[in-house]
Amino acid sequence: MNLDKFKRYPLTFGPSPITPLKRLSEHLGGTVELYAKREDCNSGLAFGGNKTRKLEYLIPEALAQGCDTLVSIGGIQSNQTRQVAAVAAHLGMKCVLVQENWVNYSDAVYDRVGNIELSRILGADVRLDAAGFDIGIRPSWEQAMLDVKAAGGKPFPIPAGCSEHPYGGLGFVGFAEEVRQQEKDLGFTFDYIVVCSVTGSTQAGMVVGFAADGRANRVIGIDASAKPEQTRAQVLRIARHTAEIVELGRPISEQDVVLDTRYGGPEYGLPSEGTLEAIRLCARLEGVLTDPVYEGKSMQGMIDKVRNGEFPKGSKVLYAHLGGAPALNAYSFLFRNG
Repeated sequence: MNLDKFKRYPLTFGPSPITPLKRLSEHLGGTVELYAKREDCNSGLAFGGNKTRKLEYLIPEALAQGCDTLVSIGGIQSNQTRQVAAVAAHLGMKCVLVQENWVNYSDAVYDRVGNIELSRILGADVRLDAAGFDIGIRPSWEQAMLDVKAAGGKPFPIPAGCSEHPYGGLGFVGFAEEVRQQEKDLGFTFDYIVVCSVTGSTQAGMVVGFAADGRANRVIGIDASAKPEQTRAQVLRIARHTAEIVELGRPISEQDVVLDTRYGGPEYGLPSEGTLEAIRLCARLEGVLTDPVYEGKSMQGMIDKVRNGEFPKGSKVLYAHLGGAPALNAYSFLFRNG
C-alpha cells in the first residue's frame, strides 16, 4: 500500500491522541476495554475534526491549480464547512459555503450559533439555501462556483464531507497507519474500530487502511444518515476507488463494509432519546463531549453493542471521535436541563 506518493499539506498537530475511556468501560461492566482516538482535537484550526485530516490531501491540489477560493457545502450546522472556512483563513484564501436545510429542526437560533457562527467569524461567505438533505452533488454548490468565476476568482470545489473528491478517502487510510504506530507503543492491537458514517469517505478510508492488516471488517460503521443503503453504497464505492489508487493489492468486497443501521433515526440530524442518553453518559463519566448529529449516534451504537454483548469479552474497542461538538450549541433547547 502506497500513501506516500500523494502530497499532503499539514493542517493537524500530528497523530491524534488515543486515550482510554476507563470510567465508561467500567460503567458498562468492565468486560470490554473502550478507547477513543481524538480527531476532535487533532488541529488548532477552529477545533479541527475528521474533515481537517481529509483536507490535508485535497489542499495540495488547490494550491497546485492556483485556486484562490475554497467552495464547499453542507447543512446549516455542517462541521465540514466550518473546517473548510478555517483552512481557507489559514492559507489566506477566500471561502464560499453553501449551507442547506438538511436537518428538520427549528431551534430559534439554529442558523446563528455553533458551526455556522464560527464559519462567519472566520470570514467565509455563507449562503443559506432551503434545499433538503442529500449526499450527492448539489445545484446550489455548482452555482456558487459559477459565481466565483463570474467575479474573476478561481474556485476549488470541496464536496460534502470531502467524499466525492477522488482523494476523499486518503486521510483515513492515514488514520489506520497512525493507529498501527500507536498500537506498537500501546503494546496491543484493537479488535474493533467504531466510526460514524454519513457521506462515506471516513469509513471508506478506514476500511482500506485496516484492510492492509486484515481488519477491514473490524471497522464498524454506525449509520447516522438514516439513509443507510445510500451510505453503504457510497462507502463501498469510495473504498474501492481508494484501494485502487493507494495500491492496496486486493479488491474491497461488500463483506468488508460493516454498517450498523440501528442508530440513524429518527432522521438525519435529529437525536433519539438513546442518543441523548449516550451524550450525557459519555460527558458525565469521561468529560468527553459528543454531538446529536454524528458522534452521539456512534457513541450510542458502541454503548449499546457493549450492553448487548455484541463485542466478545476482553475486546479492545477504539472509538473514532470525529469532532462536531460545536454543533451542541444549536441544540440548546434539548439540553436546557442538562
